[in-house]
Amino acid sequence: MPGQLALVGGDEFRTGCEEMDREIMRASGHDPTKVVVVPTAAVTGPAKAANDGATHFGAVGGDSSMLMLLERSHAEDPDFFAPATLADVVYFTGGSPEHLLETVQDSAFLKAVLASVEGGSVLAGSSAGAMVMGSMMRRPRAGGWVDSLGIVPGVAVLPHHERRDQAETSKELQESAPGGLTFLGIDARTGCLGTPGNWRVVGSGRVTVYQGSEWQIFNSGDKLPSGF
Repeated sequence: MPGQLALVGGDEFRTGCEEMDREIMRASGHDPTKVVVVPTAAVTGPAKAANDGATHFGAVGGDSSMLMLLERSHAEDPDFFAPATLADVVYFTGGSPEHLLETVQDSAFLKAVLASVEGGSVLAGSSAGAMVMGSMMRRPRAGGWVDSLGIVPGVAVLPHHERRDQAETSKELQESAPGGLTFLGIDARTGCLGTPGNWRVVGSGRVTVYQGSEWQIFNSGDKLPSGF
């Protein structure tokens, strides 16, 4: 995958995200960077989420816009989602991972975005937007684990991880999570940027990597272990 992916732990577009988001834009190799904010997951306030994102990326030097892709019909309409195919960065906001997954899974939109990533663009997602990119995700409301988009194989994302205790989380994962996955506990305003097997930490917080009964903590600038 020539392009890169960004898995962000939440609190997107807020103070403290500026340098992380400049890193995400730089990863596209384009300046100014065309950033398209997609608020599909933000079911309770998509217009505000999209506007916040476009305003934020504009303030940090991006050429930003928003794509109000809110329902399945939008994701199957190439004319509607055409702006995303021309973007250097497509950014999924946080919100409901279930709604985002249902809306974009196996859609023409997702296929087009992934083709753009193959061509060198960046696909970023925060909180719900990052959760859907793994192989599996935990459903916040219904509970349990479901298959997700599989853009990052063998990985599940645990956002807003600054709120969690590592020992307690490890115990919970061993008791109730599917086996064979690497779990990335990503703090808010923090991300994993790169490609499968080649990730580095960006932002102001930490990333905890859970594998089996072990966990490791990584800080901004650190490279994560290869293998996922």
